[in-house]
Amino acid sequence: MLIANFDGSCNPNPGGVCSYGFVVWRDQTRIQEGHGSAAPRGPGATNNVAEYTGCIRALEWILTQGGTEPVVLRGDSELVLKQLKGDYKVRSPLLAPLYWRARELAARLPSLRFEWVPREQNAEADRLASLG
Repeated sequence: MLIANFDGSCNPNPGGVCSYGFVVWRDQTRIQEGHGSAAPRGPGATNNVAEYTGCIRALEWILTQGGTEPVVLRGDSELVLKQLKGDYKVRSPLLAPLYWRARELAARLPSLRFEWVPREQNAEADRLASLG
């Protein structure tokens, strides 16, 4: 089973430096991590954009590995996870394309489960998101 944690950051929010981070684990061993810029500075740079970008980058990496293992996708963004689970509607035109991309990737993973975790349990992804 793969466990992937994702996170995003925008400082200041909105309009600041927007970055993401993710970590993928298999059997308590870190097998991949990534981080980078989530959006250019300006009105499109928000924490939610950064969070979605981290989620998408984690899913993309998992799919490059074949995507056949069960996956638990974890994050501390209640908004992103509840939107992806269908509990919340996506009302923001800024987030809609990111939501649809994440859903497209998620649909290709037959055993994917979304799981919210408190910020303290998402420390590695948060650390990577702060690197930009």
